[in-house]
Amino acid sequence: MFMGTGSDVGKSLIVAGLCRAFADRGLRVAPFKPQNMSNNAAVAADGGEIGRAQALQARAARREPVTAMNPVLLKPEHESGAQLIVRGKRIGSFPARDYWRMRGRLLPEVLAAFHELAASADLVLVEGAGSASEVNLRAADIANFGFARAANVPVVLIGDIDRGGVIAALAGTFAVIDPADAALIRATLVNKFRGDPVLFIDGRDVIAARTGVPCFGPLPFFAHAARLPAEDSLALDHQPKGAGPFIIAVPRLPRIANFDDLDPLRAEPNVSVVVVEPGAPLPQSADLILIPGSKATRADLGALRKFGWDIDILAHHRAGKPVLGLCGGYQMLGKTISDPAGIEGDPGISRGLGLLDVETTLGEVKELRIENAIHAASGAPISGYHMHMGVTGGHDRGRPFAHVGSEPEGAVSADGLVTGTYLHGLFASDSFRRAFLGAVADPALSYETGVEAALDGLAAHLERHLDLDAVLALAADA
Repeated sequence: MFMGTGSDVGKSLIVAGLCRAFADRGLRVAPFKPQNMSNNAAVAADGGEIGRAQALQARAARREPVTAMNPVLLKPEHESGAQLIVRGKRIGSFPARDYWRMRGRLLPEVLAAFHELAASADLVLVEGAGSASEVNLRAADIANFGFARAANVPVVLIGDIDRGGVIAALAGTFAVIDPADAALIRATLVNKFRGDPVLFIDGRDVIAARTGVPCFGPLPFFAHAARLPAEDSLALDHQPKGAGPFIIAVPRLPRIANFDDLDPLRAEPNVSVVVVEPGAPLPQSADLILIPGSKATRADLGALRKFGWDIDILAHHRAGKPVLGLCGGYQMLGKTISDPAGIEGDPGISRGLGLLDVETTLGEVKELRIENAIHAASGAPISGYHMHMGVTGGHDRGRPFAHVGSEPEGAVSADGLVTGTYLHGLFASDSFRRAFLGAVADPALSYETGVEAALDGLAAHLERHLDLDAVLALAADA
């Protein structure tokens, strides 16, 4: 199990790289994360949803993603509450304090999923969540040491040297956690090192002396990490926007979801994806405004107005330039969003941007399925997935964005400038992306090939800089 001294220390990436490296050695590998908190999710092969990182790790392990790989998923809807997903299915929405009181009851479900995976694998690589030293949350924990103790899994503790204080972070974790938890940590790992690793030999020795366990690394910073889908919205702070002349402006909604939809666009050399922070205007120079998915559509629509982005979007449309809404963004483009049952909060109706002649009613049923569609305008195939709550209807649905079998999908405005779709992952389909972007697209770019190359490169990076035999030996001794 790989835990971290904090969030964003590289746990997800390291597990993905190890999945590929050990799969390349001929082992049957499975990733596992007991509890995840993310609005970036994926549809698993068995029909439910899991964290995007576990889907990527499954791909790295060369196996289908299944809900057992992430049995508990929390999708934040507001500052103090989240939607709870158990084994891929929505259970309901809960205030944070209610979830923390009940989470211990989910441990049997988590352990059952873990043992289910273990029965079909030679090696299970487990990813912890957040910081391993949050002793205030230790009671009834199922994400870190609560799970590790119950499953008797050896732990590698990861620290991020790039943010500074890595010696204190690693040694300090041992100092504050329960000694029985600390006894499960068999090694530490220093990640994201920049510079000459020889200069850190003394630091590694200090960490080993202070913790009493071996220190792996330092593992150099992996430059191509941005080529892989990210899970945490913190990654939006670090991703390059690109330097291409075609500008796609994306408002950073407070509850932005499935933002990996942007990754294939960011990979295009002639495209700049500008994620606009709250308080800043959408650039007038934008060639396309893309409104992304949202975990709290009505609340994010209110935020969009608060930040003045509605004015920018309407001005962009009046200038004869296109607007695209994905999932929640699609719903925002319509006339109204109704929530009679209070799915996202208080029941009510929100006025949309009115750029599409459609109306949406939110409901309890969540649509979760992998889709193969045909783009109506170009005939290009699209491989994507649906992950949304709500039914949308109206006149502009008569001009669908795409067709799924014989069924229309999405909507296009009468002037052809405004498009909405529930399809996530659509831009990973190369032929559709080229049809959508036209001459701007690089005809030689294969997005999925690039993801595979990045995973292979990550595995090689770990083979080069870590003693993977020693890592494997930890699992063998469990």
